[in-house]
Amino acid sequence: MQHYQRIRDLREDHDLTQEALCKKLYMHKTTYTNYEQGKHSVPLDFAVLLANFYDVSLDYLAGRTNLPKNPHGITIADDALLVLQKYNALTERNKGRLEQFLDTLSEQQAQQKETRSSV
Repeated sequence: MQHYQRIRDLREDHDLTQEALCKKLYMHKTTYTNYEQGKHSVPLDFAVLLANFYDVSLDYLAGRTNLPKNPHGITIADDALLVLQKYNALTERNKGRLEQFLDTLSEQQAQQKETRSSV
């Protein structure tokens, strides 16, 4: 599905005319019409505005998923996302090594907690 179809469907699902939506978003109707008809690409800042307005994800707005929101409510902190990106870039062998290293760190941390709580 193209994103311009999705924004039209969202507008119609919320029983809004183009005029009414444009008034709510303080924008010119011609600009919005061009987005909705696929004549112009939707800028990222406007896509974020629409996603917030309709309370949907950007992926849903772009047609990358049919789930309007994250079904699990999971949010990932920027630092955790960076770790995931680095992990995904590793070879399978190095992923295994990293997992072993993480297991070792977790065990050491658990032992340190046990030691502190018994003191």
